[in-house]
Amino acid sequence: MENSTQTLLFAAELIEDNGTYTLVVEDVGKGTVQSTPVPKAMVDKLPVFLAALTAKLGPPRPRRGW
Repeated sequence: MENSTQTLLFAAELIEDNGTYTLVVEDVGKGTVQSTPVPKAMVDKLPVFLAALTAKLGPPRPRRGW
């Protein structure tokens, strides 16, 4: 059995305040935080973006038919 150690590199939060959305990203290693406003239209599309990222970067599927 292989042991692995996980290290948190970045932490992200999406904050809503009275209809205004802000993305906050912390670079844990450097101890820095950046934030930027995010339009509601992008917030609404976030599940689609995450699904596309998962599809693109997910584990490779086994090939069939060789």
